[in-house]
Amino acid sequence: MKVVIRLIQNLWRKFHLTQIVILLAAIVVLAGLGTGFYFMKSADVETLKQGLSQSTIIYDRNGEKASKLSANRTDSVSIEKMPEHLQEAIVAVEDNRFYEHGGFDVKGIFRAFFTNIMAGSRVQGASTITQQLTKNALLSPEKTYRRKVEELFLAIEIEKVYKKEEILEMYLNTSYFGNGAWGVQNASKKYFGKDVSELTLAESSMLAGMVKAPSRYNPIDNMDNALERRQVVLNQMVKYSYITESEANETANIDITLRDTSGDPLKGKYAHYADAVINEAISRYGLTQDDLLTQGYNIYTSMDQDVQAGLEGVYENSSVFPETVNGEDSQSAAVLVDPKTGGVLGVVGRRGEHIFRGFSFATQMKKSPGSTIKPLAVYTPALEEGYEPTDMLEDKEMSFGEGEDPYSPTNYGGMYEGELPMYRAVEKSANIPAVWLLDQIGVSKGVNALKRFGLEVENAKLGMALGDITPGVSPLQMAEAYTAFSNDGVRKETFFIQKIVGPDGEVEPEWEPEEVKVTSKEITDQMTAMLLGVVERGSGERAQVDEVDIAGKTGSTQVPIEGIEGTEDQWFVGYTPNLVGAVWVGVEEVSKTNYLTTNSSDGAVPLFGEVVSEILPYIGETSFDVEAIDSNAKQEEHWYDGIIEKWNEWF
Repeated sequence: MKVVIRLIQNLWRKFHLTQIVILLAAIVVLAGLGTGFYFMKSADVETLKQGLSQSTIIYDRNGEKASKLSANRTDSVSIEKMPEHLQEAIVAVEDNRFYEHGGFDVKGIFRAFFTNIMAGSRVQGASTITQQLTKNALLSPEKTYRRKVEELFLAIEIEKVYKKEEILEMYLNTSYFGNGAWGVQNASKKYFGKDVSELTLAESSMLAGMVKAPSRYNPIDNMDNALERRQVVLNQMVKYSYITESEANETANIDITLRDTSGDPLKGKYAHYADAVINEAISRYGLTQDDLLTQGYNIYTSMDQDVQAGLEGVYENSSVFPETVNGEDSQSAAVLVDPKTGGVLGVVGRRGEHIFRGFSFATQMKKSPGSTIKPLAVYTPALEEGYEPTDMLEDKEMSFGEGEDPYSPTNYGGMYEGELPMYRAVEKSANIPAVWLLDQIGVSKGVNALKRFGLEVENAKLGMALGDITPGVSPLQMAEAYTAFSNDGVRKETFFIQKIVGPDGEVEPEWEPEEVKVTSKEITDQMTAMLLGVVERGSGERAQVDEVDIAGKTGSTQVPIEGIEGTEDQWFVGYTPNLVGAVWVGVEEVSKTNYLTTNSSDGAVPLFGEVVSEILPYIGETSFDVEAIDSNAKQEEHWYDGIIEKWNEWF
């Protein structure tokens, strides 16, 4: 009897457990259907064509919207303009049952499921073209199971509202093809320099192959991958009877000629700053360009919109820039930094028409900084060694080093003063005193100082006193180095981005700029006193602006061609209590017919003054608690001082 009772109890438990499982399964199914019903009812898919833009927003230092990273999605074309072989290529490789399913493909889902199970990883997707359209236009970029459910039900609704041809048209007009190219029309111009209606089968099949992974399969960045992927597309077109095998073979042997007529893909304001933001997001946060142009991030930056707008306004005025010897426009770049935080307030990477992520002379250039390096490599370490601004320095013809190749810098016309005080050597940008002083304190002291200022030095030699260092520097690096002078000896690492917020929260790393104690406040006060003199009565006089104290240093580099007297680069790095700026003026490629005839005092210096004048209302405190060294204390002037000063400004 006990055995029978126990058997009945076990059966009841099993039956009860089965009921519970069935009940839970029913609840899950009902919840799924309810969720789907909710999404179907709440999705306004009829506004799909107006909701295609999903921009990454750039905010300024105050959290105000400043710009956006948004490629042009409005340059759409009708399906009638798209070649049939382009449509067929997309369908063949992305969704071969597109004309048969109702928004999602059950067969495709099971096929992908079993293929992935057999492979042990995800090797095949099951999203239809309609589902991919929901990603492009309706949904956030998150990758979750909830998102997949939304995709499925929204795709069903889209299929109810739109015809297949309309869905394919919207899909091709909203897909991303890499390198800032949204939609087939922009992609056709970006890669082949032609209207989409003119695409050949060879070009169409290559474009169709890019959609899966634009950064990997576009021909600009990787032609080999693009050609391999094109072959996959052609094989699919043969498989589904869009073309014959002989047509595929013939197409596969056609060479592709790349030509870009797309223009600037960024439509937001402050394109120079946006470029720098993209570059920093890639290098510092590990994102890709495709991420930034497609994922809808919120990027909080250190931009001051008034400063950025003012800087751009100056760069639109050609009259403030020198011409080259052949009468062409010179090139230039500028960067403005908050020395208290290291945040970049404004930047212009180059003159002329903006090129999307083109070479930035402000952040990517590596050139000799000329005499702007003297305060960093020579005078700061000398003050640390106990020298005073009024100490006398040698200024006479001399050679440094022994052996067959001594270093022999010279002054203009062979004229020397014999000796002069340090502050006057700084004001006049005299070369011999700087080299002599570096020789006295030791090159290693200069190298150590440059490292503290954040500059690399691979060739430690006396010539670095005049800017001869490898690698060179960018205006951004020089501005960062000079933050120490305006920040009581503390250098702040520069940055554009404060934080990035994505669909899933803040993107790592949470950025904290590095700060380095370069030297003491006493030393920077002495250095500022001398650099105020550069602007008050020295080589930087034309940077003067009423009602603001500006300290800074000029620098120029000569044309490295025998028989040519001119400048290749002009620099001015200046600062106020709340602003550090570096401007560079020069030529992209120096030659016998392409160089500047003026020096920094006539080019970069007045340009800096123009920039400060334009942004003066926005730079905060304008007076240092430091006075320039009394000009009455300087040595007796000589008739040849003007000649010497002119020569020294060239270096």
